[in-house]
Parts: sequence; C-alpha cells; structure tokens
Amino acid sequence: MLWRFLDRTDELERLHTALWGKAPGLVCLYGRRRLGKSALLRALIEQRPAPYYVGDAREAGPQRAALAAEIGRHLPGFDTADYRDWDALLAQWWRLAPRELPLVLDEFPSLVASAPELPSLLQKHLDRQPRPFVVCGSSQRMMHGLVLDATAPLYGRATEILRLQPLEIAWLRRALRLRTAEAVVEHYALWGGVPRYWQLAAGHRDPLAAAARLCLDPLGVLHQEPDRLLADDLQDPARSSSVLSLVGSGCHRLTEIAGRLGVPATSLSRPLARLVDLGLIVRDVPFGRTVRDTKRTLYRLGDPFLGFWYRFVEPNRSRLAMGQLAAVSADVRAAWPQFLGGAWEQMARDSVARLDIGGRRWRPAVSWWGTTSDGVSMQFDVVAECVDEPRRVLVGEVKVAATPTEVRAIAARLQREAPRCRELSGRTVEVAVWVLRGRRAVPGVTVLGAEDVVGQPPKPVARRPR
Repeated sequence: MLWRFLDRTDELERLHTALWGKAPGLVCLYGRRRLGKSALLRALIEQRPAPYYVGDAREAGPQRAALAAEIGRHLPGFDTADYRDWDALLAQWWRLAPRELPLVLDEFPSLVASAPELPSLLQKHLDRQPRPFVVCGSSQRMMHGLVLDATAPLYGRATEILRLQPLEIAWLRRALRLRTAEAVVEHYALWGGVPRYWQLAAGHRDPLAAAARLCLDPLGVLHQEPDRLLADDLQDPARSSSVLSLVGSGCHRLTEIAGRLGVPATSLSRPLARLVDLGLIVRDVPFGRTVRDTKRTLYRLGDPFLGFWYRFVEPNRSRLAMGQLAAVSADVRAAWPQFLGGAWEQMARDSVARLDIGGRRWRPAVSWWGTTSDGVSMQFDVVAECVDEPRRVLVGEVKVAATPTEVRAIAARLQREAPRCRELSGRTVEVAVWVLRGRRAVPGVTVLGAEDVVGQPPKPVARRPR
C-alpha cells in the first residue's frame, strides 16, 4: 500500500521556524528508533530542498567524501576539493553555502563515533556565525551527551530541541485503513504508536497474523527489536534487558524485581531511572500518591510492542528457534484476550484527559489500589480529578465486554465503594464504565467505548513552502 506521511504538523512548524525564522540556528531532533525522524526530515526538505546526509559506521574520510558529494548536489563544485579533516569541510560550508540553506545530518552519533572532534568543531563555527543546522539521532543516550548534557560542546547552542514521541492512536485508523474502532484498539495493543511498525503491519487485517510473521518468526524483521533498542541507548543492555523481561512477565514491584535478579534494590535505581527516561518503562503510583512513595510504586512497560514481545516472544525464543511457530502462535491466540484487556485498560486511562466525560474535562487519569479505611483491599481502573473542580473525581472501570445489567451493577458498586478510600473520601464522585466490545447506552450511566478512546485525527492542514 502507498504509505503516507502522518501528523507531525506541530513538529514541522517548529522546524520551519527554527531553520528559516528570524533567528535560525542549530536544531536537535532525537527519539527512539522507528518513530519517523528521518521521514520528518525528508518531509521538511521536500518543501525547501537542502543537503541531507545519513551517518554510518564507516571511517571519517569516506564519510566526509560522501557528505561533500551530497552537498555538491546543491552547491556545484563543493565535492571537487579534498577535505582532509572535518574543520576544513565545515569551514568551506560556512564560506560557500547561502545563509538560508540548512545542512541536515541524520544519525549524527554515527558520525561522531568516527570523528569525536566533530561536536567541538561544529560549536566553533556556530559560535562564530549562527546558521541553520540540523543534527538528528536515534541513540538518545548519545544525543544527550552531545547536545543536551551541561558538559557537552553543543550544550546551549540549539535553538530548538525536539524529542519525537509515538503517534496518537487516532492516526492508526487512517494509516492501516481500519474500518472499526475495535480493530484500531486491537492493532494499537500490539504496535503502539510507532509508525514504522504500522508500516510493516500494513495489509494485515489480523494483528496476530502480522505478529507471527514479523515478531514470532525468527526470520521476522522485529524478532530481535528490543535488542536493537537497548543497544542504541544503554551501556549495560544485559541488566536492562533482564529488568524489562521481568516487568514484562509480571514483576511490577522494585523489591520483586531485585529479588528475582538476586541484587539489592538500591542497585536498580539507576538502571530503572534510565529506562524510565527512555520511555521503555513507566512508574505508576496510586491516585493521590507521588513517586516518592516507593512502597506503592509499580513498574510497567511503557511501549505496547515491548509488552507483547516480552510477554510472548522472549519466553518462547527456544521454541521458535526449533521451528514451533504454529504452536507458539496458537498459545498467543489463546492468551490474547487477557493481554488485550490490559492494553485496553491503559488506553482508556490515556484517553481521559482529551475527552469530555459527563460534560466535564478531566486531568490525566491513573489507577488506584490499596486498602480502604475499613481494611479491605480494593482497586479502581480509572481515577482522575476534574479540571475545574479538584474536589470532584471521576472513577471508572474498564471491561472488554459487559452487558447493560453488568454495567449498571459496576456503576453502583463504584459509587458505593469509592468513598471508602482515603484519597477519595469527601469528594464528589462521578462514575464511568469503558466497554470495548458490544458497548450499549445504559440510562443513567456514562458508558464509553472504542470509538470514544480512538477518536478521529485532526484534518491535515495544507502548508506551503516558505
């Protein structure tokens, strides 16, 4: 299928302003692999052509020659000189290139790996004469060390720093041309908001069939995807992979993770903080608590695809290597409803802040778990404060399927039990129920379904080159 560039309107606008606005300068674009950074840069320079070069693993000399050849397509004769070092090439660029013409270096960390002096040289030229320049990379660790860390040569030189995030769920419907919101939820539960995964899965109406080909099959392009993600950003991928594996298999507390690894809990503080910073793991705390409450903190995988991979691929690697793809695929299908339920619950929480529920707007939702005032263990799937009335809270439950009778019973139970929780006591409680399949209106109860959670992406706005 013909793949289209989706969303990123705000990012394109900010890039335009940073490169061709009143004060053009250095732009830093980074984020984990597969999010579409290169596609975003290509969309940018399709409107206003500029030299675009992707760094690789070659030594510095061949890379300088390749970059000079790319610049030569825009500045005839630039590649006729022999650039013996990076300073000479950058000096020639600063001397000959028009002030409004940016130079775009993708996979900048790969260039720096063969030329550690490059950031300092770039700093020198930018300090002498600021001009539009783009550095981009998938290794968030290296981009931090090159541009964002206070000790980095390029620290403070960037006029725009963009960390690309996954696409919202609404864009998946358009990307895969899915007919129903329920189908969008099923695909998003597997692929999350990573556009490259969407592209690879295009043409498969059955997400599990796509997963078998792309993930479960040892020949599949995503079979070793987490290994690549960790290699990009972590100096100790073995420890981080172990933590991700344990969280993906159901270990959500720090003490439990440390116990399974046989290490002190304190030794995991830095690896966990790094995984959280990369967005691979998320810290959850109950409504009304903060992350300082480490005893109540739970950890979960922050990316749906990683959740699927560590739940179904990692524990079955030996079986898959022995050719048992059909048997593992059958096991995945049997366990899929439970996995989908957990993913649907998180999608419901994520949707709260952008929806009008019960005629009101709500802050980002979390869950609540703990012991009530009378000593009973309890859990609520969705809890959120009202934007305009902090004493008013939304309390909800998320179900894959529920009849109208079950929905009424759930709503009555939520209304009855919520005031028993210390963090909700004395507040005005509104309740809602999310139902993925077979959602039906129930008088007197707010019921939300897949269509509400998925929503519609905004209509694209035509932008002319400036």
